[in-house]
This record gives sequence, C-alpha cells and structure tokens, in this order.
Amino acid sequence: MSDPKGPIIVWFRRDLRLRDNPALYWACKSDHPVLPIYVWSPEEEAPWEPGGASKWWLHHSLAALKKDLQEDNLDLVIAKGPSLETLKRVVKETRAVGLFWNRLYDPATLARDTEVKTHFKDQGLNVRSFNGSLLYEPWEIETKEGNPYQVFTPFWKAVRMDLDPAEPLPKPRKGMAEGFEHPSIDIDDLELLPKIDWAGGIQEAWEPGEDGARKEFDKFQESRLEDYPEGRDFPAKQATSRMSPYLHFGEISPRTIWSKLLEEAPSDVLSKRGNSTGEFLRELAWREFAHHLLYHFPQTPENNLREKFKDFPWREDEAQLKQWQKGQTGYPIVDAGMRELWTTGYMHNRVRMIVASFLVKDLRIHWIEGARWFWDTLVDADLANNTLGWQWTAGCGADAAPYFRIFNPMKQGEKFDPGGEYVRKWVPEIASLPDAHLQAPWEASSQVLKEAGVELGEDYPEPMVDHSEEREKALEAFQKIK
Repeated sequence: MSDPKGPIIVWFRRDLRLRDNPALYWACKSDHPVLPIYVWSPEEEAPWEPGGASKWWLHHSLAALKKDLQEDNLDLVIAKGPSLETLKRVVKETRAVGLFWNRLYDPATLARDTEVKTHFKDQGLNVRSFNGSLLYEPWEIETKEGNPYQVFTPFWKAVRMDLDPAEPLPKPRKGMAEGFEHPSIDIDDLELLPKIDWAGGIQEAWEPGEDGARKEFDKFQESRLEDYPEGRDFPAKQATSRMSPYLHFGEISPRTIWSKLLEEAPSDVLSKRGNSTGEFLRELAWREFAHHLLYHFPQTPENNLREKFKDFPWREDEAQLKQWQKGQTGYPIVDAGMRELWTTGYMHNRVRMIVASFLVKDLRIHWIEGARWFWDTLVDADLANNTLGWQWTAGCGADAAPYFRIFNPMKQGEKFDPGGEYVRKWVPEIASLPDAHLQAPWEASSQVLKEAGVELGEDYPEPMVDHSEEREKALEAFQKIK
C-alpha cells in the first residue's frame, strides 16, 4: 500500500543531470518528497551490457550526480540487482506513491521498461515516463506514407522544417523538494572501475558529469564552433564538440544544445549549408536519426538492415583483428586512431570512418567485430550511433555508404592530417619521417628510413595487407551481392 505522504521515486538511468530532466523536474513539482535512485543491472541490457570505458565514465558520472543532488537536499540511492525486483522492494519499503523516469529506446531496455510500467500501473502507482534524451520521440517523425525514414536527408528536412523541439526545463529550485532517506550502497560497490588501472589517459582527457558537460559545451561554443564546418574533419585540430559521451549519459540534453545554439542564430540557420551552427545541429539530428532507426529496426545491432548482406563473404581472422585493435596494421592513420581510442576512450569521427573502412573493406572482417570493440573501448559507446556508424561504413545499413566507397588510408591521412601532427602524436616511432613518407613509410627509401631511425618490421610494422589488392577483392565481393 502506498502512503499519501510517501515519496515519488525518480529512477535515473542515462539521464545523469539536474537541468532539463523531466522526470526529476515533475517529481519535484509535486507535493511529495522525492527519492532519486540508480539501479545497476547491466545484464538487462544484454548482449550490449556497458563496456569497460563506459563503466569508468558511469562511476564518475554517478559520483558527480550524487554530489549535485546533495546540494539540493536530495540524495542518490545506489542499488544493484534486477530492476523490477529492486524497485518493488523500494516501493514497498518507502510506501511510494509514484515512479518517474526518462525513456530509453534500445530494444532490451525498452522491453524491460514496459514490464516495469505495466507492473506498477497494475499496482495503482502513479507511473510516468518522459522524453529526456531526444529532440523528438522516434515515432513522431515519419514519411508521408507513415513509415520510418531510412535516408537521412529527408529526415533532416522533416526535423528542421516541420517540428519544433520543446524548450528545455530549468533545474528544480534549490530546496524545492523534500528528500526521502533510504539505505544505499556505495558507488564503489558497483565495481565499475577497472581492477588494473588502464584509465589514466581517459582520466586526463575527460571530466564526466553535468558540470563537465557544460564546461565542454561552453568551450566548443566559444572557441571551436566557428571552425566546425571545415575543421571537424582534421583530427589534429580541436574543432569537434566532444559532446557525444555527455549526450549518451544524459549529462546534457539535446534540447539544451539545440536551444542554446539557436538563441543568437539567424532564422534561416537550419536551411543553409556551410554555417557552423547549422552544420553542428545537422550532426545532432544525425544522432536523432540513429535512435529513430534503432527504435524502428531493433534487430540491427546484430543483423544487417539490408538483408542481401547476409550473403557477403566476411573473413574470420583473429590475428588480423588483433593487429587492428592494437593499432599495428602498418597504416599510420589507422594505427593512430586505434591508439587514440585505447588511450583516451575516444576517436575523432573522421578517423572512425577510416579505421572502420579498413576493417570491413581492406580486411573484410565482419562489421560486428568492430562494433563490439568500439562498444568496449569508447566512453561514448551508444548502441544507436554505434550500429548506424558501422552499418553505414559496411554498406549494409540505412543511408549507407555506396559499396565502392573504400577509403584509401594513405590519401585520407594526406588530406586530413597534412602536417602529420595527429599521426606523430599517436605513432611516435615514425615521428621523424618527413611528411612526404609519413602516411606510407614503406614507400620511403632505405636511406630516408635510416635517417629517421625507422626499421620497418622492427620499430613499426610493414603494412599487414596491400590496400590496392584488397580494394579489388572487396569490390569483387560487393559486386556479387549488388
């Protein structure tokens, strides 16, 4: 039985912030005390339980959220175990009157949340869920025929022309809600941090939490946004937003970003290509597109959207996969990206496309192997974005890259890292090579290699495959299923 004076439980998941948090805002607007809770139940997200880098981020994000809530007279209860059973126990012990949360849209959590909502509604609890992570619900945008979009350009047109996102909600006023005390375990008890401390580079590169998100976004808006349309393709430049992990963990909402960037922008900013604000908001809409696709095609994290790709002759080669994972392919721009990922939990988006193309087209190793590696090593690992990105590169997904688009790693390096700054940072063993040979060391003369102190096969690997030969093999394989 609930108590008329019982609390409203706010179930935090991937919405680890106070500002523009609908579940928290409306709970605090009620006349009831508020009990925030986080339940660690990774098995419920199988087969895509959070990876190692994500768990590191989650630990620090929960610590930041707990601190922020305490400043507002609320405390975050930490629990672990099956979500439904844990929430049943807490509802019973507190005699709660309500359960609020912000929605998730990936298949496993969607099914779990439906079960939780059905159970507690049947028990007479006030159960409310909200959109806290997207500009629009995935079902709100559809074609004229009432179908989901599978091509981004018309999807973007619908977003920018036909709909208007809700204004972000303010942070609940300090002291607005009475907190409700309940026993909690420590965040350390969740054992999210690695037992062997491999996260030093990630720690240096990031500040998880809502404050970290706001600082990073302010830096982007003040000093990097202007250069975004041109600079975002050059990995040595600081021109990207670095918002992806903060968006994934809900430390900043897309509505907040959308609203802040449009405050001072001209009215036609979304319809003209080339302006910095419009280009970045277009990328924010790409994130929406990813979630739109995942919601409507929940099979895609494991299966090709384009069914004909089931006949593609993927190769299985554990040794080559490990070379790719370790950044030992012999192709400098590829290796730089894979080492940046391992060290910082992040990889520049242009380089993500290069390394993904190399895996699925040069090596013809199944895209799902790349998706799994990114899932475990990226701090911004997001099921919707990860699935869309890998299927786009492989050519088997929505709005996919054409089969004949096979990135040449040498030309990509020359074009987007022309001064070699990115490669030299992450592949220091070849840093002394002149620019002319940095992206293809095997083409340098023995004298040039000797002067640079590089012995191929010893200091740095020979290319693991011949790109031109593998390109022809890939084209032949793709033609068979075209």
